[in-house]
Amino acid sequence: MKKSQRLDSAAIGRMLEQERVGPESAVLRLAWLEGLTREEIAALTWDHVSFLDARLELPDRMVPLDPDLQPFLWKLWEAHRDDSPYVVLSSREHTPLRPESISRLARKALDRAGMQGVRLLDLRYDWILRQLERLDWPETARISGMAVASLQAHFAPAVPPAAESRQRESGQVDEFKLWKLLQAEQDTPAGLALWLAWQLGLQGQEMIALTWDQIDFEANCVHLSDRDASLTSALRRMLEGVQKARQPGDDPHVLLTEQSRRPLDLPRLSRMTRAVLIRGGLERVALRDLRKDDGRTAEDNAILELVRDRGSVSRSDVVDLLRLSKSAVYGRLRRLTGQERLVRIGGKYYLPGTVVPPEQHQEAIQAYISEAGFAYRQDIVDLLHIQPKQCSLVLRHLVDAGALLQEGQKYYLASGGGP
Repeated sequence: MKKSQRLDSAAIGRMLEQERVGPESAVLRLAWLEGLTREEIAALTWDHVSFLDARLELPDRMVPLDPDLQPFLWKLWEAHRDDSPYVVLSSREHTPLRPESISRLARKALDRAGMQGVRLLDLRYDWILRQLERLDWPETARISGMAVASLQAHFAPAVPPAAESRQRESGQVDEFKLWKLLQAEQDTPAGLALWLAWQLGLQGQEMIALTWDQIDFEANCVHLSDRDASLTSALRRMLEGVQKARQPGDDPHVLLTEQSRRPLDLPRLSRMTRAVLIRGGLERVALRDLRKDDGRTAEDNAILELVRDRGSVSRSDVVDLLRLSKSAVYGRLRRLTGQERLVRIGGKYYLPGTVVPPEQHQEAIQAYISEAGFAYRQDIVDLLHIQPKQCSLVLRHLVDAGALLQEGQKYYLASGGGP
Protein backbone atom coordinates (compact mmCIF):
# COMPACT_ATOMS: atom_id res chain seq x y z
CA MET A 1 0.00 0.00 0.00
CA LYS A 2 1.05 3.61 -0.55
CA LYS A 3 1.51 5.82 2.48
CA SER A 4 -1.19 8.12 1.15
CA GLN A 5 -3.76 5.32 0.93
CA ARG A 6 -6.22 5.16 3.81
CA LEU A 7 -7.30 1.93 5.44
CA ASP A 8 -10.86 0.83 6.06
CA SER A 9 -11.26 1.71 9.75
CA ALA A 10 -14.51 -0.30 10.00
CA ALA A 11 -12.72 -3.40 8.72
CA ILE A 12 -9.88 -2.84 11.17
CA GLY A 13 -12.43 -2.49 13.97
CA ARG A 14 -14.05 -5.79 13.03
CA MET A 15 -10.66 -7.48 12.94
CA LEU A 16 -9.77 -6.20 16.41
CA GLU A 17 -13.09 -7.49 17.71
CA GLN A 18 -12.15 -10.95 16.40
CA GLU A 19 -8.56 -10.76 17.64
CA ARG A 20 -9.16 -10.35 21.35
CA VAL A 21 -6.66 -12.93 22.66
CA GLY A 22 -3.14 -13.99 21.78
CA PRO A 23 -0.10 -11.92 20.86
CA GLU A 24 -1.71 -10.94 17.54
CA SER A 25 -4.29 -8.87 19.41
CA ALA A 26 -1.60 -6.83 21.17
CA VAL A 27 0.53 -6.42 18.04
CA LEU A 28 -2.35 -5.12 15.93
CA ARG A 29 -3.57 -2.70 18.59
CA LEU A 30 -0.12 -1.28 19.31
CA ALA A 31 0.41 -0.59 15.60
CA TRP A 32 -3.12 0.71 14.85
CA LEU A 33 -3.82 2.69 18.05
CA GLU A 34 -0.27 3.80 19.02
CA GLY A 35 1.65 3.80 15.73
CA LEU A 36 4.42 1.52 16.96
CA THR A 37 6.82 -0.20 14.54
CA ARG A 38 7.49 -3.92 14.79
CA GLU A 39 10.86 -3.23 16.45
CA GLU A 40 9.20 -1.02 19.05
CA ILE A 41 6.52 -3.64 19.69
CA ALA A 42 9.16 -6.32 20.17
CA ALA A 43 11.15 -4.15 22.62
CA LEU A 44 8.13 -2.82 24.56
CA THR A 45 8.23 -3.65 28.27
CA TRP A 46 5.85 -2.86 31.09
CA ASP A 47 8.31 -0.23 32.31
CA HIS A 48 7.45 1.69 29.14
CA VAL A 49 3.71 1.65 29.97
CA SER A 50 2.62 4.40 32.36
CA PHE A 51 -0.97 3.70 33.34
CA LEU A 52 -0.94 6.62 35.79
CA ASP A 53 0.08 9.12 33.10
CA ALA A 54 -1.83 7.30 30.32
CA ARG A 55 1.10 7.14 27.92
CA LEU A 56 3.82 4.93 26.45
CA GLU A 57 7.23 6.21 27.50
CA LEU A 58 9.44 5.00 24.65
CA PRO A 59 13.20 5.69 24.50
CA ASP A 60 12.82 8.43 21.88
CA ARG A 61 9.29 9.74 22.45
CA MET A 62 6.13 9.60 24.53
CA VAL A 63 2.87 8.49 22.95
CA PRO A 64 -0.52 9.14 24.65
CA LEU A 65 -2.38 5.91 25.39
CA ASP A 66 -5.50 5.56 23.28
CA PRO A 67 -8.55 5.20 25.58
CA ASP A 68 -9.49 1.96 23.80
CA LEU A 69 -6.04 0.48 24.38
CA GLN A 70 -5.62 1.29 28.06
CA PRO A 71 -8.12 -1.28 29.47
CA PHE A 72 -6.79 -3.90 27.03
CA LEU A 73 -3.21 -3.39 28.27
CA TRP A 74 -4.37 -3.38 31.88
CA LYS A 75 -5.96 -6.81 31.49
CA LEU A 76 -2.86 -8.06 29.68
CA TRP A 77 -0.64 -6.76 32.46
CA GLU A 78 -2.76 -8.43 35.14
CA ALA A 79 -2.62 -11.75 33.25
CA HIS A 80 1.10 -11.80 32.38
CA ARG A 81 2.93 -9.41 34.70
CA ASP A 82 4.70 -12.30 36.42
CA ASP A 83 5.67 -14.07 33.18
CA SER A 84 8.01 -11.52 31.65
CA PRO A 85 8.79 -7.78 31.63
CA TYR A 86 7.89 -7.72 27.91
CA VAL A 87 4.38 -6.78 26.79
CA VAL A 88 4.08 -9.05 23.75
CA LEU A 89 4.90 -12.73 24.38
CA SER A 90 4.61 -15.91 22.35
CA SER A 91 1.51 -18.00 23.00
CA ARG A 92 3.32 -21.20 23.98
CA GLU A 93 6.61 -20.36 25.68
CA HIS A 94 5.58 -16.90 26.93
CA THR A 95 8.90 -15.52 25.68
CA PRO A 96 9.55 -12.22 23.85
CA LEU A 97 8.95 -12.25 20.08
CA ARG A 98 11.48 -11.25 17.44
CA PRO A 99 10.49 -8.45 15.02
CA GLU A 100 10.14 -10.87 12.11
CA SER A 101 7.81 -13.08 14.17
CA ILE A 102 5.68 -10.02 14.96
CA SER A 103 5.35 -9.25 11.25
CA ARG A 104 4.37 -12.83 10.54
CA LEU A 105 1.68 -12.86 13.25
CA ALA A 106 0.23 -9.60 11.93
CA ARG A 107 0.28 -10.89 8.37
CA LYS A 108 -1.72 -14.00 9.30
CA ALA A 109 -4.27 -11.98 11.28
CA LEU A 110 -4.72 -9.47 8.45
CA ASP A 111 -5.15 -12.32 5.95
CA ARG A 112 -7.80 -13.91 8.16
CA ALA A 113 -9.67 -10.61 8.11
CA GLY A 114 -9.57 -10.47 4.31
CA MET A 115 -6.98 -7.67 4.14
CA GLN A 116 -4.34 -9.44 2.06
CA GLY A 117 -2.83 -6.21 0.75
CA VAL A 118 -2.29 -4.62 4.16
CA ARG A 119 0.97 -4.83 6.13
CA LEU A 120 1.72 -4.14 9.78
CA LEU A 121 3.54 -0.98 8.73
CA ASP A 122 0.38 0.24 6.97
CA LEU A 123 -1.37 0.33 10.35
CA ARG A 124 1.30 2.75 11.59
CA TYR A 125 1.01 4.86 8.42
CA ASP A 126 -2.74 5.22 8.93
CA TRP A 127 -2.17 6.14 12.58
CA ILE A 128 0.16 8.93 11.45
CA LEU A 129 -2.45 10.21 9.00
CA ARG A 130 -5.07 10.25 11.76
CA GLN A 131 -2.73 12.31 13.95
CA LEU A 132 -2.16 14.79 11.12
CA GLU A 133 -5.90 15.32 10.87
CA ARG A 134 -5.98 16.72 14.41
CA LEU A 135 -2.41 17.84 15.21
CA ASP A 136 0.14 20.02 13.45
CA TRP A 137 3.34 18.73 11.82
CA PRO A 138 5.69 19.35 14.80
CA GLU A 139 3.35 17.69 17.30
CA THR A 140 2.83 14.67 15.05
CA ALA A 141 6.59 14.46 14.60
CA ARG A 142 7.05 14.49 18.37
CA ILE A 143 4.76 11.54 19.07
CA SER A 144 5.61 9.54 15.93
CA GLY A 145 9.38 9.81 16.17
CA MET A 146 9.70 11.07 12.58
CA ALA A 147 11.28 14.35 11.51
CA VAL A 148 8.91 17.07 10.28
CA ALA A 149 10.60 17.09 6.86
CA SER A 150 10.13 13.32 6.50
CA LEU A 151 6.49 13.55 7.52
CA GLN A 152 5.78 16.28 5.01
CA ALA A 153 7.64 14.47 2.23
CA HIS A 154 5.73 11.22 2.73
CA PHE A 155 2.31 12.27 4.01
CA ALA A 156 1.53 15.81 2.81
CA PRO A 157 -0.41 14.59 -0.28
CA ALA A 158 -2.75 12.58 1.96
CA VAL A 159 -3.57 15.28 4.52
CA PRO A 160 -7.15 16.49 3.94
CA PRO A 161 -7.44 20.15 2.86
CA ALA A 162 -9.45 21.06 5.96
CA ALA A 163 -6.77 19.62 8.25
CA GLU A 164 -4.00 21.30 6.26
CA SER A 165 -5.72 24.67 6.54
CA ARG A 166 -6.05 24.23 10.30
CA GLN A 167 -2.32 23.55 10.52
CA ARG A 168 -1.57 26.77 8.66
CA GLU A 169 -4.01 28.91 10.63
CA SER A 170 -2.23 31.76 12.39
CA GLY A 171 -2.55 32.60 16.02
CA GLN A 172 -3.91 29.27 17.26
CA VAL A 173 -2.06 28.43 20.48
CA ASP A 174 -1.36 24.78 21.30
CA GLU A 175 -1.55 25.14 25.08
CA PHE A 176 0.17 21.81 25.79
CA LYS A 177 3.11 22.76 23.59
CA LEU A 178 3.16 26.24 25.11
CA TRP A 179 3.23 24.80 28.61
CA LYS A 180 6.25 22.65 27.75
CA LEU A 181 7.99 25.67 26.23
CA LEU A 182 7.30 27.80 29.29
CA GLN A 183 8.79 25.13 31.55
CA ALA A 184 11.95 24.98 29.42
CA GLU A 185 12.36 28.78 29.21
CA GLN A 186 11.29 29.80 32.70
CA ASP A 187 14.81 30.96 33.64
CA THR A 188 15.21 33.31 30.65
CA PRO A 189 13.91 36.87 30.13
CA ALA A 190 11.98 35.71 27.04
CA GLY A 191 10.40 32.89 29.04
CA LEU A 192 9.36 35.28 31.79
CA ALA A 193 7.81 37.60 29.18
CA LEU A 194 5.80 34.72 27.75
CA TRP A 195 4.57 33.84 31.24
CA LEU A 196 3.53 37.46 31.86
CA ALA A 197 1.60 37.55 28.59
CA TRP A 198 -0.05 34.14 28.95
CA GLN A 199 -0.92 34.15 32.65
CA LEU A 200 -1.50 37.88 33.33
CA GLY A 201 -2.38 39.20 29.86
CA LEU A 202 0.29 41.92 29.99
CA GLN A 203 0.99 43.92 26.83
CA GLY A 204 4.52 44.41 25.55
CA GLN A 205 4.74 47.99 26.79
CA GLU A 206 3.54 46.94 30.24
CA MET A 207 6.20 44.24 30.39
CA ILE A 208 9.19 46.41 29.53
CA ALA A 209 8.01 49.11 31.97
CA LEU A 210 7.38 46.64 34.82
CA THR A 211 9.48 47.29 37.95
CA TRP A 212 9.83 45.37 41.18
CA ASP A 213 7.87 47.91 43.20
CA GLN A 214 4.81 46.90 41.17
CA ILE A 215 5.16 43.25 42.25
CA ASP A 216 3.25 42.87 45.51
CA PHE A 217 4.04 39.41 46.88
CA GLU A 218 2.14 40.14 50.10
CA ALA A 219 -1.07 40.90 48.18
CA ASN A 220 -0.15 38.29 45.54
CA CYS A 221 -0.70 40.64 42.62
CA VAL A 222 0.93 42.97 40.10
CA HIS A 223 -0.11 46.64 40.30
CA LEU A 224 -0.59 48.14 36.84
CA SER A 225 -1.71 51.62 35.90
CA ASP A 226 -5.31 50.62 35.21
CA ARG A 227 -5.74 47.35 37.10
CA ASP A 228 -4.30 44.78 39.49
CA ALA A 229 -3.46 41.34 38.04
CA SER A 230 -3.45 38.38 40.43
CA LEU A 231 -0.35 36.19 40.44
CA THR A 232 -0.69 32.47 39.79
CA SER A 233 1.34 30.14 42.00
CA ALA A 234 3.67 29.19 39.15
CA LEU A 235 4.34 32.78 38.11
CA ARG A 236 4.84 33.87 41.71
CA ARG A 237 7.51 31.20 42.24
CA MET A 238 9.19 32.26 39.01
CA LEU A 239 9.26 35.95 39.95
CA GLU A 240 10.55 35.16 43.43
CA GLY A 241 13.39 33.20 41.87
CA VAL A 242 14.25 36.02 39.47
CA GLN A 243 14.22 38.59 42.27
CA LYS A 244 16.41 36.41 44.48
CA ALA A 245 19.01 36.17 41.70
CA ARG A 246 19.26 39.97 41.28
CA GLN A 247 22.40 41.70 42.51
CA PRO A 248 22.61 44.96 44.50
CA GLY A 249 22.71 47.87 42.10
CA ASP A 250 20.80 46.03 39.33
CA ASP A 251 18.25 48.05 37.38
CA PRO A 252 14.79 47.92 39.08
CA HIS A 253 13.03 46.71 35.93
CA VAL A 254 11.82 43.10 36.03
CA LEU A 255 12.89 42.25 32.46
CA LEU A 256 16.61 42.79 31.85
CA THR A 257 18.95 41.65 29.10
CA GLU A 258 21.02 38.63 30.17
CA GLN A 259 24.45 40.10 29.33
CA SER A 260 24.35 43.87 29.85
CA ARG A 261 21.63 43.74 32.54
CA ARG A 262 19.78 46.66 30.97
CA PRO A 263 15.99 47.05 30.52
CA LEU A 264 14.52 45.52 27.38
CA ASP A 265 12.97 47.64 24.65
CA LEU A 266 10.01 46.55 22.53
CA PRO A 267 11.98 45.51 19.39
CA ARG A 268 14.33 43.32 21.42
CA LEU A 269 11.48 41.84 23.44
CA SER A 270 9.70 40.98 20.19
CA ARG A 271 12.79 39.34 18.68
CA MET A 272 13.57 37.34 21.81
CA THR A 273 10.07 35.99 22.30
CA ARG A 274 9.70 35.28 18.59
CA ALA A 275 12.89 33.20 18.57
CA VAL A 276 11.74 31.20 21.60
CA LEU A 277 8.29 30.52 20.11
CA ILE A 278 9.83 29.28 16.86
CA ARG A 279 12.26 27.08 18.78
CA GLY A 280 9.32 25.58 20.66
CA GLY A 281 7.40 24.71 17.49
CA LEU A 282 4.97 27.65 17.79
CA GLU A 283 6.25 29.45 14.73
CA ARG A 284 2.80 30.76 13.77
CA VAL A 285 2.14 32.29 17.20
CA ALA A 286 3.03 35.87 18.13
CA LEU A 287 3.38 37.33 21.62
CA ARG A 288 0.05 39.13 21.23
CA ASP A 289 -1.70 35.81 20.50
CA LEU A 290 -0.97 34.66 24.04
CA ARG A 291 -3.25 37.44 25.29
CA LYS A 292 -6.20 36.26 23.20
CA ASP A 293 -8.00 34.64 26.08
CA ASP A 294 -11.55 35.30 24.93
CA GLY A 295 -13.62 32.36 26.05
CA ARG A 296 -10.83 30.88 28.18
CA THR A 297 -12.42 31.98 31.45
CA ALA A 298 -15.79 30.60 30.41
CA GLU A 299 -14.21 27.28 29.42
CA ASP A 300 -12.25 27.11 32.66
CA ASN A 301 -15.38 27.78 34.70
CA ALA A 302 -17.30 25.12 32.78
CA ILE A 303 -14.56 22.54 33.46
CA LEU A 304 -14.37 23.41 37.15
CA GLU A 305 -18.16 23.30 37.49
CA LEU A 306 -18.21 19.84 35.92
CA VAL A 307 -15.58 18.66 38.41
CA ARG A 308 -17.65 20.06 41.28
CA ASP A 309 -20.73 18.21 40.06
CA ARG A 310 -19.04 14.85 39.42
CA GLY A 311 -16.22 14.86 41.94
CA SER A 312 -13.69 14.09 39.20
CA VAL A 313 -13.48 14.19 35.42
CA SER A 314 -11.42 12.51 32.72
CA ARG A 315 -10.12 14.10 29.55
CA SER A 316 -12.94 12.38 27.62
CA ASP A 317 -15.51 14.06 29.89
CA VAL A 318 -14.08 17.47 29.02
CA VAL A 319 -13.92 16.59 25.32
CA ASP A 320 -17.66 15.90 25.46
CA LEU A 321 -18.25 19.12 27.41
CA LEU A 322 -16.29 21.54 25.22
CA ARG A 323 -16.48 19.68 21.88
CA LEU A 324 -12.74 20.16 21.36
CA SER A 325 -10.00 17.76 20.30
CA LYS A 326 -8.27 15.59 22.88
CA SER A 327 -5.04 17.52 22.36
CA ALA A 328 -6.72 20.90 22.93
CA VAL A 329 -8.49 19.64 26.05
CA TYR A 330 -5.26 18.17 27.40
CA GLY A 331 -3.65 21.58 27.05
CA ARG A 332 -6.43 23.23 29.05
CA LEU A 333 -6.28 20.59 31.78
CA ARG A 334 -2.49 20.90 31.96
CA ARG A 335 -2.82 24.66 32.37
CA LEU A 336 -5.43 24.34 35.14
CA THR A 337 -3.25 21.75 36.87
CA GLY A 338 -0.20 24.00 36.57
CA GLN A 339 -2.21 26.85 38.09
CA GLU A 340 -3.12 24.48 40.96
CA ARG A 341 -6.83 24.83 40.18
CA LEU A 342 -7.03 21.09 39.50
CA VAL A 343 -5.17 18.08 40.87
CA ARG A 344 -4.35 15.25 38.49
CA ILE A 345 -4.16 11.65 39.69
CA GLY A 346 -3.68 9.22 36.84
CA GLY A 347 -6.26 9.99 34.20
CA LYS A 348 -8.64 11.83 36.56
CA TYR A 349 -8.78 15.48 37.62
CA TYR A 350 -10.05 16.68 41.00
CA LEU A 351 -10.54 19.99 42.79
CA PRO A 352 -7.75 20.89 45.23
CA GLY A 353 -8.63 19.93 48.78
CA THR A 354 -10.95 17.08 47.76
CA VAL A 355 -8.17 14.50 47.37
CA VAL A 356 -4.72 13.86 48.77
CA PRO A 357 -2.29 15.16 46.12
CA PRO A 358 0.03 12.59 44.47
CA GLU A 359 3.19 13.90 46.12
CA GLN A 360 1.66 13.13 49.55
CA HIS A 361 0.31 9.64 48.76
CA GLN A 362 3.20 7.63 50.14
CA GLU A 363 3.48 9.63 53.35
CA ALA A 364 -0.28 9.48 53.99
CA ILE A 365 -0.52 5.73 53.30
CA GLN A 366 2.49 4.88 55.45
CA ALA A 367 1.18 7.03 58.29
CA TYR A 368 -2.20 5.27 58.14
CA ILE A 369 -0.70 1.77 58.10
CA SER A 370 1.77 2.69 60.84
CA GLU A 371 -1.18 3.48 63.10
CA ALA A 372 -3.59 0.76 61.94
CA GLY A 373 -1.08 -2.05 61.41
CA PHE A 374 -2.32 -2.88 57.91
CA ALA A 375 -4.79 -1.63 55.34
CA TYR A 376 -7.14 -2.96 52.68
CA ARG A 377 -7.42 -1.20 49.36
CA GLN A 378 -10.78 0.30 50.34
CA ASP A 379 -9.12 1.85 53.41
CA ILE A 380 -6.67 3.64 51.13
CA VAL A 381 -9.47 4.63 48.72
CA ASP A 382 -11.24 6.32 51.63
CA LEU A 383 -7.98 7.87 52.84
CA LEU A 384 -6.95 9.39 49.51
CA HIS A 385 -10.52 10.02 48.22
CA ILE A 386 -9.69 8.51 44.82
CA GLN A 387 -11.25 5.73 42.77
CA PRO A 388 -10.43 2.04 43.40
CA LYS A 389 -8.69 1.55 40.05
CA GLN A 390 -6.43 4.55 40.65
CA CYS A 391 -5.77 3.31 44.17
CA SER A 392 -4.69 -0.08 42.80
CA LEU A 393 -2.13 1.65 40.61
CA VAL A 394 -0.80 3.72 43.51
CA LEU A 395 -0.51 0.67 45.77
CA ARG A 396 1.12 -1.42 43.04
CA HIS A 397 3.69 1.32 42.51
CA LEU A 398 4.51 1.43 46.22
CA VAL A 399 4.77 -2.37 46.41
CA ASP A 400 7.05 -2.47 43.36
CA ALA A 401 9.18 0.31 44.88
CA GLY A 402 9.57 -1.69 48.10
CA ALA A 403 7.70 0.82 50.27
CA LEU A 404 4.83 -1.60 51.05
CA LEU A 405 4.34 -5.35 51.35
CA GLN A 406 1.22 -7.09 50.05
CA GLU A 407 -0.16 -10.25 51.63
CA GLY A 408 -3.36 -11.25 49.87
CA GLN A 409 -5.63 -8.23 50.07
CA LYS A 410 -3.75 -6.59 52.95
CA TYR A 411 -0.95 -4.05 52.74
CA TYR A 412 1.77 -3.63 55.34
CA LEU A 413 4.74 -1.34 55.85
CA ALA A 414 7.82 -2.89 54.31
CA SER A 415 9.85 -2.09 57.41
CA GLY A 416 7.26 -3.63 59.68
CA GLY A 417 6.80 -6.87 57.79
CA GLY A 418 3.64 -8.80 57.10
CA PRO A 419 1.38 -10.79 59.37
